Amino acid sequence: MAGAMLATTLAATPAQAQTTNNAPPEAKTVAAAPSSRPWMTAQLPAAERAALLLKEMTLTEKLQLVFGYFPSKAEWQRTPLKNWESAKGSLPDSAGFVPGVERLGIPPQWQTDAGMGVASPRTPTPRLRTSLPSGIATAATWNPELAEAGGAMIGREAFLSGFNVHLAGGMNLVREPRNGRNFEYGGEDPLLSGVMTGRQIKGVQSQHVISTMKHFAFNGQETNRFIMDHRIGEQAARQSDLLAFEIANEIGQPGSVMCAYNRVNDAYACENDWLLNQVLKRDWGFKGYVMTDWGAGHSTTQAAHAGLDQQSGWAFDRSPYFAGALREAVNNGHVSPARVDDMVRRILWAMFANGLFDHPVAGDRADTIDYVAHAAVSRADAEEAIVLLKNERQLLPLARSARSILVVGAHADVGVLSGGGSSQVYGRGAPPDGLVVPDEYGKGFPGPKVYHPSSPLKALQARTSARVTYLDGKDVKAAAAAAGKVDVVIVFAEQWTGESIDAPDLSLPDQQDALIDAVARANARTVVVLETGGPVLMPWLPQVGAALQAWYPGTSGGEAIARVLTGEVNPSGRLPVTFPASVSQLPRAVIEGDPALDLDAHPISNYDIEGAAVGYKWFDKTGAKPLFPFGYGLSYSQFGLSGLSAAPAGQGLAARFTVANQGSRAGKAVAQIYVSGAGWEAPRRLGGFTKVSLAPGERTTATVTIDPRLLATFDTATRTWRIAGGSYQVMLASSAAQTLETVTVHLDARTVEPPQH
Repeated sequence: MAGAMLATTLAATPAQAQTTNNAPPEAKTVAAAPSSRPWMTAQLPAAERAALLLKEMTLTEKLQLVFGYFPSKAEWQRTPLKNWESAKGSLPDSAGFVPGVERLGIPPQWQTDAGMGVASPRTPTPRLRTSLPSGIATAATWNPELAEAGGAMIGREAFLSGFNVHLAGGMNLVREPRNGRNFEYGGEDPLLSGVMTGRQIKGVQSQHVISTMKHFAFNGQETNRFIMDHRIGEQAARQSDLLAFEIANEIGQPGSVMCAYNRVNDAYACENDWLLNQVLKRDWGFKGYVMTDWGAGHSTTQAAHAGLDQQSGWAFDRSPYFAGALREAVNNGHVSPARVDDMVRRILWAMFANGLFDHPVAGDRADTIDYVAHAAVSRADAEEAIVLLKNERQLLPLARSARSILVVGAHADVGVLSGGGSSQVYGRGAPPDGLVVPDEYGKGFPGPKVYHPSSPLKALQARTSARVTYLDGKDVKAAAAAAGKVDVVIVFAEQWTGESIDAPDLSLPDQQDALIDAVARANARTVVVLETGGPVLMPWLPQVGAALQAWYPGTSGGEAIARVLTGEVNPSGRLPVTFPASVSQLPRAVIEGDPALDLDAHPISNYDIEGAAVGYKWFDKTGAKPLFPFGYGLSYSQFGLSGLSAAPAGQGLAARFTVANQGSRAGKAVAQIYVSGAGWEAPRRLGGFTKVSLAPGERTTATVTIDPRLLATFDTATRTWRIAGGSYQVMLASSAAQTLETVTVHLDARTVEPPQH
């Protein structure tokens, strides 16, 4: 979330509860409905329609739009202080609900989590929907068209499930590879993350559903996520996480932004004037509204003045700050009517701009969803997300001569793993409770541990004449003994991560490293398929013949994995994150904070250690050699990248080069352009990329445009991006660690002109 949390975590205290009212009290007299509704003229701009409607609204009606509910029957929310009751009209087992105004034809907001599809909380009968691969998997495709298609798919399922707000668009940079929510996000680079998430947001909103952009900002870990204070200088902030959000905002134009739980430079993100008013609304010209994460509200007047527009998910907060307390603040002059009008105008603009008035949802019509077509969208994403990490002696694709294949571990006989928490989608084809494997996590959030019913074992059996058998791998000796009797072994290894918890380290849990090592020593023709939320260590890598990173591959993940293993699909994924060789290489060897701290503590995390040098930039800066670099990935084909030239174009640069398929298989190459200038946070930045599909022997010329901000530094005094005069290197590369060609370009000093808002 919309992050769900434990009942005891956010219990209200008498000193902090401002009011026990759930919502703004109803006016004693109800204004008559207007004789006409000019704001329903679809040809008018969204801003004009919002202004026309706003003029007709009473204060009570305005306040109704700035306060949202969590539609749950959880008993922990029914305390005397909170006096919680679910608002009428909400959808059960959903993320949130904001009542509409029937008199004026304003529809309610029905909100659903999250970035992989229509999510459900833990319930005996969750919604069963199509799940995309994890966000980090989609980023690994390096294919913006796939990201947009996936967004449109989940937006369509949200719309047909009765929702018009989708809490997708997660994109916090991977500063901490142990972060439990990395699987939801778009990697470690601001350009890649911004482009991929922006295109997903654009896809969601093409279906008349508002998408969020979250979690704004610097929500880089789950440990102490409600109270952690991330300290970072403005230039470093603007050149890293904020640049990712800025790019996504320009591409996706999200209707809403969800502010994060954590503090940034001493102020909570949801009452942070610098983040919300100065950066987001003033500098970027954001037209939509800012909503809290579920439980991220902390005040009424301060939050209103700092740029918060909607309190969401009551009763997660300690108090209903934007309900009766906001009315009181308006009446006593602490919050101006103009500020309330601005809140409501932004909400209405987002609703008009995304078709919530003109294309209203019509309840739950999930029986009309084309699940077959949607599964194909998810499979295409999963296939291009799979990264071939190692392939000695061409062990892959699996040879037709293989007569016996042993599949080991990770419940590969029944499904593929997904990440936990509020983004949890329960897959089509599962039993009514959504669980094809009995929950191995236990009671509580972020469980249950869910597998999608897409069996790699069965998909392999359908694609090979070999005898394919399965062992669960719990008995290491038995698995090793069986491995020595077959032609090929495929070990599926998993790392389950989820919202609210960080991984304790980067090792595979439950002795899986020992399992892989034992099996590989018994049979050198061992393939490892990793289903993880992010980077993991691989002490067994020298022993295995091949390794694939499959992430959490979604509804059709088993089939996608089998198609890559058998060669039906040529792997084309590239890593969107650096895989460290050890945690000692990271800016923080140990995650900062302490899970035992209470909600009144104020732990501090120093993001100025790395500043804007996130991920591969940190490794470049320190000279550390990772296990696998950012942008890395192998193929069953050989691609040639050559003929690089670069020249000024617009405010930035254009790089031109040739891509050739030198192999015997059709495939897709990911060409990466890096740039280097003096005085930057690190030796190089990703300046652009393109994914090219080529037949055997085919070649093509590609052009990549480099955003001028990636050639500049942010000047905090003038709040502008400035390009220093001098020489810049432009590098054609296959990864952050493998430069193939370099050219030098001279640029004159100048200030980058901001985009028109």
